[in-house]
Amino acid sequence: MGLTTGVWMARIPAIKAQAHLSDGTLGVALFAVPVGLMAGAAVAERLVDRVGSAGLCWVCGVGNCLLVITPGFAGNLPELMVALLAVGAAGGTLDVAQNAQGVRVEAAYGRPVMTSMHAGYSLGAIIGALIGGGFAWAGVGPLPSLAAAGLAGAAVDAIAGRWLLAGKHDTADHGSREAVAEPPVPARRDRRHVRRLIIALGVLGICGLAAEGAAGDWSAVYLRDNLGTSAGFAALGFAAFSVTMTVGRAVGDRLIARFGTVHLVRWCGLLAAAGLAGGLVGTNPYAAVAGFAVFGAGLSVVVPQVFAAGGRADPVRPGSGLARVVGLGYAGMTAGPAVIGAAASRVGLHTALIIPVLLALWIAVGAPALAAPVQTARPEGAEHASVRDNS
Repeated sequence: MGLTTGVWMARIPAIKAQAHLSDGTLGVALFAVPVGLMAGAAVAERLVDRVGSAGLCWVCGVGNCLLVITPGFAGNLPELMVALLAVGAAGGTLDVAQNAQGVRVEAAYGRPVMTSMHAGYSLGAIIGALIGGGFAWAGVGPLPSLAAAGLAGAAVDAIAGRWLLAGKHDTADHGSREAVAEPPVPARRDRRHVRRLIIALGVLGICGLAAEGAAGDWSAVYLRDNLGTSAGFAALGFAAFSVTMTVGRAVGDRLIARFGTVHLVRWCGLLAAAGLAGGLVGTNPYAAVAGFAVFGAGLSVVVPQVFAAGGRADPVRPGSGLARVVGLGYAGMTAGPAVIGAAASRVGLHTALIIPVLLALWIAVGAPALAAPVQTARPEGAEHASVRDNS
């Protein structure tokens, strides 16, 4: 998913020229992706608990890779919007299904691994962007570029799907054992409490994905337009953010096992806020790039842990809880950059970038939601237990 997304993002300028779009109409077309993501998450809410995450992950994984090819055929705005809506819908369903599968794998593994799984997406996106840039440099058209990435991704997903955990994601799955076991909790928790927990996790997801979107959409613009750097230097802001996010996710599980989810996410939220705020102080472009790098490191563990907690929030319908948290997060990803853009038009981009600083601070404040008790069990044949985050 990361690889194909990276290639697609690198070929957006070529798709824009092929479809004869202006900057404004391209923005309209790209808006179809998050709309599709939210629709796909809503579909997954109804399917994950009914049919299980393995089959859904396999079908949508292969389908998402193949659908990435379709924007290469687009010759106008309507065709591109339809293609991107389909890509987003398949991606949204896949994201819920693969995170639900990740919750099961983490439970069976017996220690935190979810953040490392998300590192796979980040690494794939970096590699895909480099491959897509190579295609562009070599003069390869957008359709052959997307076809090469999509077909390769579909083949890998079709093979990897053989090792997914079959069966439904239900209350027999157990959460990651980060701490000592505590007394069992009831199988059916008060529904009002579950709804409040899902909303709290959804708000954290909104903050995390909106902050990530702000770095992706506005870092280069800020460095080029506000600090007067070249276009090449401006690209370093998001590159630094992406690298530190990938590294942070690669080591995040070990940090979670040592310090606990709540403590780590709280301090990471503060780190992200301090990093971006420090980068916005003054007009030194190198300091700004460093600020975006620290911002990426701070945000790296947030979304994976929020999604994992969403999959454990509702012991009766775990897939539904995960899908709602993911859907709320996508809403933040959709609205966040637009809100920053609207604020920038009134007070300037430099001041508007205080918004993601505030979002990171709220992550630090809301981190205790990740410590909610979850029903857990050991693999089949072992005794059941419940754990609570040791924070």
